[in-house]
Amino acid sequence: MDRDLSEEDSVESLSFEAESPLAPPTELLERLPSYEWLLHGGGQQIFFPPSEALVRPPEPTSWSSFLEHRVPVVTEEVAREALLSFVNSKCCYGSAAADDLIIRELRRQTLCRYRLETFSESRISEWTFQPFTNHSVDGPQRGTSPRLWDIKVQVPPMFQEDTKKFQVPHSSLVKECHRCHGRGRYKCSGCHGSGTVRCLTCSGAKHKARQPRRCPMCSGSGRRRCSTCSGRGSKTCATCKGQRRLVHFLQLVVTWRNSLFEFVSDRQIHCPQELLGKAKGENLFRDENSAVYPIVDFPLREISLASQRGIAEHSASLASRARILQQRQTIELIPLTEVHYWYQGKTYVYYIYGTDHQVYVVDYPERYCCGCTIL
Repeated sequence: MDRDLSEEDSVESLSFEAESPLAPPTELLERLPSYEWLLHGGGQQIFFPPSEALVRPPEPTSWSSFLEHRVPVVTEEVAREALLSFVNSKCCYGSAAADDLIIRELRRQTLCRYRLETFSESRISEWTFQPFTNHSVDGPQRGTSPRLWDIKVQVPPMFQEDTKKFQVPHSSLVKECHRCHGRGRYKCSGCHGSGTVRCLTCSGAKHKARQPRRCPMCSGSGRRRCSTCSGRGSKTCATCKGQRRLVHFLQLVVTWRNSLFEFVSDRQIHCPQELLGKAKGENLFRDENSAVYPIVDFPLREISLASQRGIAEHSASLASRARILQQRQTIELIPLTEVHYWYQGKTYVYYIYGTDHQVYVVDYPERYCCGCTIL
């Protein structure tokens, strides 16, 4: 996937924070070697990854065996136990209704949830710097900097997001600190370089109001030592940490991101889609490869269309800014039961969803406060 570099071109992982409270001026960056293929103004550049061809042709799938798949049916006993478990987990729900309700109807249906995960890698480069401590510098004199997609980095486990920073080989240059102009220190803003500030106790009057004796806090001088610089009148430069020089270098920022496309078949239900998206289902189909093809001829046409749409959206959004490393698409069956029950002369409804029988209550009759959520 990535070409091996020579020992000279190995990348160094950056564990330090190279950010500074004050960025170098634009004219300084312009004086640094241009690295036209790496950077084109603005201090940062996104690079297009090499295109990857699909590794295999699509294979026809027979859905006949999938159609025979069934999930366990929710009975009245299971429906009542699920509601009782839900009610007992809520501090302000009474259990009397769950114990005494009369179930009138169980409307069972099975939804299909399609998911597409696309694991991609993107790379950007940016100028950054750190204090120069007379350490060895890997500059242009050691060779030409490799192109960013030629730099080999360790890829994390598939579908696990991460961001890492590396120093681009042979891109380091030592320059005078742009903030303190090579002095290592700068004038204190608290005392303006004098080392003392007006005494707050006597307001610089040298003695307290209506008291003839001198102010004990400043010994009658009217001024006190500046606490910001400890009386020195200057502070160590925060940018170069007093080292007077900075080493500028190109930093490679590699981001691994997992993009998710999700679709749940619509059967005109009132259970929130976000709950169905998190529900536990039973796996029906799984396809994982460096590139997956759209599902065709699935019994539910909306699932086939969702697969086509998801793959097209991910390809379009990532084509110009990232390289796709792996894709995974799944179809899961999500059981859903709409329970209609009668309690004290009124009809209510709740939903049981997922293979672990989670409950969503629309309007529970014994709720005593509004302090907890019904989701």
